[in-house]
Amino acid sequence: MSAEVYLVTGASKGLGRSICELLANNGYVVIGLARASSELSSLDDLLKGFNPKSLTISCDLSNPSEVSFVGKQITEKYSSVHGIIHNAGIISPIGSMFDVDSSVWDQTMMVNLLSVQHLTKILHASMVNAQRCRVTTISSGAAINSLESWSAYCTSKAGLEMWTKCLADEGSKDGISAISIAPGIVDTDMQVKIRSVSKEDFPMVDRFIEFHENGDLVAPNLVAKALFDLMTCHTMEQSGERFDVREL
Repeated sequence: MSAEVYLVTGASKGLGRSICELLANNGYVVIGLARASSELSSLDDLLKGFNPKSLTISCDLSNPSEVSFVGKQITEKYSSVHGIIHNAGIISPIGSMFDVDSSVWDQTMMVNLLSVQHLTKILHASMVNAQRCRVTTISSGAAINSLESWSAYCTSKAGLEMWTKCLADEGSKDGISAISIAPGIVDTDMQVKIRSVSKEDFPMVDRFIEFHENGDLVAPNLVAKALFDLMTCHTMEQSGERFDVREL
């Protein structure tokens, strides 16, 4: 029996990289998507060390034409895709929804939500061909709780959760399930960015600085381990549900 194929977005570092490494270490063929970087190149070497069928592909998820091109590349190379982990996400712009750059606001919607739909639609035939495909979207507490100055991030994550429920409904007849998982406060570059914002732009910044100072952030590899069983083994009965890593 050949190894199952899993696609992970936002793969080059942080939680995405930890998920890729864990999947590869457990025998999966991994396709890692992220913007071109030295981290993505090193991940490619690492994944191929586990399985030569694995690879990374550079892709700017804010660019619809790149998403289309890369999606078609994947379908041509992999006739079956057994799992997708939509992990990529950006938080900019942080600031008043009335003052932020509209093009940056739109970019966040594209990366966090619209590219998810575009890419999944292109991969649909490969997902169906797998006969059983598990989709996981990485959500956030911001999907259900609004935070001042995070309008783009909160809106995109709320939309992503509803998209996940829609996929669970519409994909069930083809063996496609979908769940969303809130990973908690993970020690990633996004947290660094949040802590660097001025209090004028983000009144709650001190709270996130305290998370860091108090050791409340969780290492990405530990979060990946906590999510692993749900990402790879969740059932059709669980499809459409939202999970929080702190409750697992």
